[in-house]
Amino acid sequence: MRVLMVLTSHDQLGDTGEKTGFWLEEFAAPYYRLLDAGMELTLASPAGGQPPLDPKSSAPEAQTEATERFNTDPAAQAVLASTHLLAEMDASNFDGVFYPGGHGPLWDLAESADSIALIESFMGQQKPVAAVCHAPAVLVNTHINGGPLVKGRKVTGFTNSEEAAVGLTEVVPFLLEDRLQALGGEFSAVADWHPYAVTDGLLITGQNPASSEPVADALLAALQAG
Repeated sequence: MRVLMVLTSHDQLGDTGEKTGFWLEEFAAPYYRLLDAGMELTLASPAGGQPPLDPKSSAPEAQTEATERFNTDPAAQAVLASTHLLAEMDASNFDGVFYPGGHGPLWDLAESADSIALIESFMGQQKPVAAVCHAPAVLVNTHINGGPLVKGRKVTGFTNSEEAAVGLTEVVPFLLEDRLQALGGEFSAVADWHPYAVTDGLLITGQNPASSEPVADALLAALQAG
């Protein structure tokens, strides 16, 4: 089975002058979970090439078994350094899609016409869509049957309290929890930083970095069931 992973190309944390991008654990954990399960993986991003890594996700306290594996895996590093152009991706060529988080997607993937069309195509073809942490932001402008994709669906994502804990409530373009609820999503969450994944049909979302593997496992279950 073939799975597409879509990463952000955005590297500026608002007007702070700080860098952002994708969160390493949220890429590495699902990458290896899917790879070890025999999935054929393709990586893409809006700009193609090397996606920007949030430097904070390289800090010692942010490391996990998966990130340490990635840091010593030249093959995986090479794949990440040469992501395909998102605009050239076609849902017909894949069985499912996974969006890692990090703050970057709030700026580019949430507004990307290519990403929006891709997600709508995956859902239209009855193929699972998974996103973790800030990546459920990719859903805020997607529609199905004339209304918001998340309306009436069970979803989760990085919470208002988690955003406050990292001090970025006034920096991000929108608070993910608030936006998903405003669109009619049935948002739920657990305590800050605890793993939590929600599956509603073909839509799979996770709350925070610790939820990366559970979301990958849910995507695998959906692929195997399909």
